Amino acid sequence: MGVDVDFKPLITLLAIVNPLAIVPFFIHYTQDFTREQRNRTILISAYTCFCVIGISALLGLQILAFFGISLASFQVGGGMLLLTSALAMLNAQPAEAKSNAEELQDAATSSATAAARTSIAVVPLTIPLLTGPATMSTVVIYADKAKHFYQLATLVGYGLVIALATAACFAAAQPIARFLGKTGINVMTRLMGLILAALAVEVMSDGLIKLFPALGR
Repeated sequence: MGVDVDFKPLITLLAIVNPLAIVPFFIHYTQDFTREQRNRTILISAYTCFCVIGISALLGLQILAFFGISLASFQVGGGMLLLTSALAMLNAQPAEAKSNAEELQDAATSSATAAARTSIAVVPLTIPLLTGPATMSTVVIYADKAKHFYQLATLVGYGLVIALATAACFAAAQPIARFLGKTGINVMTRLMGLILAALAVEVMSDGLIKLFPALGR
């Protein structure tokens, strides 16, 4: 007996994650990185993307139930994080701008700098830009519909496909950066920051309406 494979979850996830649209953000966050640091960021982002989708598929429902967290609350939190990144991009500032002398001194050490740049691959590149509340909730919904283990395994496999697509798009970011130049990147950064701010408001408002239905009236 053959096994029917449903490609609808893969198509939906590719449309939601859309790693090609995140390339400008990748260029912004890694513009001062060395080649090794950039390659490491690509690997960590792709791996984290796979982990988020895989964990959401296998344990998403259980994790949300255990902590008593609603998807609406997750949307509000993710939207706030997006808005913070958007405000920095509107000023064409580095993602990890230091706010005081003590943090600047900490950043002078190679270990502190390496840790900060590694964290960029996870937050905000992977979470919430690539795999935000919409991605996680979509995976959880399809996992809830899965009737057999092979369907869950297929959903996890789709996570690997998304991770490979993310790595491919990010790997092509530098030719794009060389084509645009410093001025072009700054203009693109501000434009994407404006778009990201609008997206953050949409994400937060949707979550707030779910949490407080009276706001929708």
